[in-house]
Amino acid sequence: MYTSKKTNLLLVAGLALFGLLVGACAAATEVAPAAPPAVEPTAPPAAPATEEVEEAPVPRWQQPIVIGWTPPDITGVFKTATDFFQLGVDDANAAGFNVELISQSPATHIAFADQVAIIEDYIQREVDVIAISPIELEVIKPVVQKANQLGIPVIIVNLLEKQPDIEVVSYIGFDNTVGAEVTAYALLDYFGGPGVLGTGETVAVEEGQYLDHEFWKGLYDGLTAEQKAAIVARGAIIEGVAGGFFSTARLNGFHNVVDQYPNVEVVGVPCAADWNREKGIACTEAFLETNPTNLDFIWAASNEMGLGAMLASSAVDRLELATEGPVLGDEKVAVFTNDVTPESVDRIAEGKIVGETTHGFADWGWFGTKFAVMAVCGMDVPETFDIRPRIAFVDNARLFYPEPVLPPIDWEEIKASCP
Repeated sequence: MYTSKKTNLLLVAGLALFGLLVGACAAATEVAPAAPPAVEPTAPPAAPATEEVEEAPVPRWQQPIVIGWTPPDITGVFKTATDFFQLGVDDANAAGFNVELISQSPATHIAFADQVAIIEDYIQREVDVIAISPIELEVIKPVVQKANQLGIPVIIVNLLEKQPDIEVVSYIGFDNTVGAEVTAYALLDYFGGPGVLGTGETVAVEEGQYLDHEFWKGLYDGLTAEQKAAIVARGAIIEGVAGGFFSTARLNGFHNVVDQYPNVEVVGVPCAADWNREKGIACTEAFLETNPTNLDFIWAASNEMGLGAMLASSAVDRLELATEGPVLGDEKVAVFTNDVTPESVDRIAEGKIVGETTHGFADWGWFGTKFAVMAVCGMDVPETFDIRPRIAFVDNARLFYPEPVLPPIDWEEIKASCP
């Protein structure tokens, strides 16, 4: 019994152990629940296809246009031109353009290297167009050629004589020889010839008529030898830079006319005043000292020198007023000159300058701006623009300043040609 009981206990224990083993195996082979299937990421829905749109190019007239302007000095003559360049720029910008004027000038009219350096600077700054009133032509030609090579348009004012060795899109101004001839004719008029000044035959002039080269040649080409001999005067000349292009051209023009009149005498040699007022005063003082009487006129080839002659003559009570008329051989001196500025117009209106030929400074700036913009736009620009030198005298002085007559610029037409 004991054995059987023991055997039974062992059997029970074995069965229990077997059950545990079977349960453990079952637990060990039990399969874990499967993970949920991975979700493939999906791209967002594609936007509907659109055609690529190219932006329209900005028209050239809406882009900045920079004009580099350099006159030969800072005197009132060239300040007038600068003022009207700026007036033209303001007019363009009021019409929607974006034009900028940069202006630099040498301190004096004989600072040749300074103007060359200014033009060099404009080239380095890559301005769109360069406008120049040359200090002397030969001095600036090499640097203008450099601008030509880089495709920068160049405008030259103060002359019309085309230069073969530089490319200039437009010359705005006048023939310097012709300008001096006009003044010489006015001087002949004052001292007895036909015209509108002095004591000679008075010619009827229509309102607004230009007293230009054509006008004067029409009066004087038909004079007889006797009529030419009746014009009598004795005077002196103040020139600019001796030997320079502008001074030489003006001297030639003056002599082209007066040398045909046997009783018009020019004393001594021209006094070179370098286009400067103070030097003009010094030249006049020298002429007055050596000619205490019998000096009837002084012709100064530019306005600054002419104002100097006026001041020096007035200072010693030797200035002849236009309203007094000529008296030959006395102490008084009549002043004639070239340029016409707001300052000199005031003196002309007062009779202190008898006659002065306009060189069109307002036109330089006004048309200079117009032609500069046109050149940048690739438009055809007038190769030359003649301002037609003409005489300002006491009766017509106010036609020139303070409000010169300038035609309106059609900026809308230029816009349409400046894509």
